[in-house]
Formats: sequence, C-alpha cells, structure tokens
Amino acid sequence: MVGAGAAGCFAALVLRRLRPDIPVDIFESGNRPLAKLALTGGGRCNLTNTFETVTDLGKVYPRGERLMRRALSVFGPRELMDWWEKEGVALHVEDAGRVFPDSGDAMQVVRTLLRGLERSGVPVHCRRPVRSLAELSGYERILIASGGGALDMLAGTETAIQPCVPSLFGLALSPHPLRPLSGLSVPSVRLAVSGLRCQSEGAMLLTHAGVSGPAVLCLSSYAARDLAERGYRCELAVGWLGCGEEEAYARLQQLLRAHPARLLASVHPEALPARLWELLLSRAGLRADIRCAEVGSKGLRRLAALLAHDVYSVSGRNRNREEFVTCGGVSLDAVNWSSLESKTIPGLHFAGEVLDVDAVTGGFNLQAAWSTAYLVASFIARNAELI
Repeated sequence: MVGAGAAGCFAALVLRRLRPDIPVDIFESGNRPLAKLALTGGGRCNLTNTFETVTDLGKVYPRGERLMRRALSVFGPRELMDWWEKEGVALHVEDAGRVFPDSGDAMQVVRTLLRGLERSGVPVHCRRPVRSLAELSGYERILIASGGGALDMLAGTETAIQPCVPSLFGLALSPHPLRPLSGLSVPSVRLAVSGLRCQSEGAMLLTHAGVSGPAVLCLSSYAARDLAERGYRCELAVGWLGCGEEEAYARLQQLLRAHPARLLASVHPEALPARLWELLLSRAGLRADIRCAEVGSKGLRRLAALLAHDVYSVSGRNRNREEFVTCGGVSLDAVNWSSLESKTIPGLHFAGEVLDVDAVTGGFNLQAAWSTAYLVASFIARNAELI
C-alpha cells in the first residue's frame, strides 16, 4: 500500500482481516499516518453521510458519480457506520446527514485504525516515500492510495491522468463591498458563475477577503476546472433569497404592504440580517430611512432584481480550513471499476484521492475513500489465488 491515509489504512486493515495469510505493508512519505484524517471536520472527523437527503448523486460527486454509485452499492454508508460501531466508535447524525463520532474527536478514529493495523500485523513505514513503481517490484499487487504527489510514480506509463486542481475553497472579491459585514452568515443563497451552467444553494459566510461557507465550497467543487482555467477570475452572481426576480418582487410587495408605516431599514426578509439588508438597499439605490409605503414600483423592481442577481467580481481563491481536496487524478477510464485495477499495469490498484473522484463537503469525500478502499481490498481477498 502506498499512502497511510484513510483509504490506504482502511484497505490494508480490511484485506488483512479478510485474508490474514496475505502480507501487507504500508509506505508513507510523511512523518505520521492518518495526518489528514485527524484534521477533518474541524478535528471532529465527519466520517461519512447518511445520504438520506441526496436525491442526485451527481450533486455531491461532481466527478466520479457513476463509479461511486457502484462502490456505494458494495460498501455504502450503512455498512461503514456498522463497521465503525463494531470497532467501538459510537456515532451520531447531525444536520444534512453528516455523521460524526460521539466523542467529537478525530483522534479516536485515528487510534482505532492504527490499533487495528497493529493487531493485524500491518507495519506502517513512515518517512518512506515511494518514487517509482520499480521500488515495489517485489510485491505482486500494489495499491496507490495517496494524494496527487503519487501521480509522479506513473510517469512513463500509459495511465491516463486528469490534471489536478484545487477544489473546496472560498472566493476572494475585489472590490469587496461586503467586507464591513465580515462574519455574517446568510442561511440560504443561490450562487452561480457567469458563463457557466453550474449553480449551488445553501449557507454563505461573508469573510474579510470575500465569501465562503457551504454554498461557496459546493460551487468551487462544481466549477473547479473551469475556475482554474479562468485563473480564478470571474463574475459571481448571488441570489440572496434563493429565488428568481418575480418571486423576490412578490415577497417584497407582501412584506412592505404589511408594514406601510415602518422605515424600510427596519423591515427586511427574515433570511437577511439587518446589516446586510441596509447594504443591499444602498446597492439598489434606495434610502433606508423612507417608509415602506413610499417605495415606488421602480425602486421595488430594482431591489428585487438585485436580490435575485447581485454580481460581484472574483479576484482569486482563498484556502479553506477544510481544503484537503483536489479535483483530478487517475482517470476512471484507466481502471476496471470492479477492482480499481489499472487496465494497462496488471496488479496495480488505486483508491481514495489519487482517483479522479471528489465530492462536496459533508462526509462524502471520506466515504469515497472508505468505499474505494473496500472495493480493492475485497477484490484482492477474493482473488488471492492470483497472487
């Protein structure tokens, strides 16, 4: 196994338990195993997602949807949750189906995996980078389960590689008229990049540099390659109410008619914080100190148009604390989906982030690591006579 991350360690442990007679080694270039896993979910480890609210798998896996459909049918979130609970890690479900250990401690997950590897007799060789496949010539089967750096090992082979670019990041705005509101969160917005068909919905956080939060991270995932090609410079359209102009106009009409004598600044849609409302009024050219009854239809139309399609200039990307994900890797056309074995190099398998599979936040990326690792481990265990 190359890579002592979630996929590599899990595959090694599953394989050894299925076939204790098969010797397994893990090689890791870093100083310690499972370093990224210890940081996921803000240190709480968002292990997976129940998928109960997922109606379209392509919305959570912008790349790799078809492979993940297969992998999840073999080892999905229910099987994973049962596995962890049998290991003594009690779990609970939070909003949007996110699954965490009851302890709220990612190190419990790390220790559980490392303890399992130790008991199963799997050595983890840290500070042992593998720079070429030739270094592993003594092994009958190899699993590459590390990040994009491992792609250098495939240089000179016929393995198709999709270029790696960042995913899951915040967006920097310049100019940044929202900067005075840094720290505010808007619960439900609709976002789109001008000229692209993709859009996202959800909460958005206003930051000192620009915008972040679930809706922005999802959009950066959907548009990862397009944004990279544009040098992370584009126009971001924000729908502050998560609806179109006509619906926004109707909602504003109803709101203002219900409070004709109140000042416009004091009457705002429930989803918009008061400070943001005042800024948006200014952007729409409306005075905050007039009464609701005094707002004319033209002004109301301008405000509705702004709330439905407010455009900001994106000048770059901002690293997110959870940005451990890249888009790209070994092309899915280069592997057999039942085993994740290379079509051109017999005995070479791939799992986890080295594959061109990535997801939005919410536990989906870790589930991809667990599922693809299990797929490889179970295949090798079933076909041990080939070794």
